[in-house]
Amino acid sequence: MVVVAKLKAKKGEEAKMEEALRDMVLKVQQEEGTLAYTLHRSQKDPTQFLFYEKYRDAQALKEHSATPYFKELFTALGPLLDGSPEIEMYDEIAQLSN
Repeated sequence: MVVVAKLKAKKGEEAKMEEALRDMVLKVQQEEGTLAYTLHRSQKDPTQFLFYEKYRDAQALKEHSATPYFKELFTALGPLLDGSPEIEMYDEIAQLSN
């Protein structure tokens, strides 16, 4: 199961948002069911952030979403966000392996 989350920071709040999102990546490392959790920033628009998240299954995503630090993140991001996050869910159908 793959989740793509897009978040837009208010102008001037990019650094605070990046710090909060980077901190989240560190916390998620301990989750057994989270296979990938990668933070990206747009080259074109520095207020745009994107998470690529890959979970073992739906239960792992549910466990991730129930963590205290997940809830704390959205409390912290509230005043930094320009609009609501865009969340899309995908089923993986092919992968390149090296």
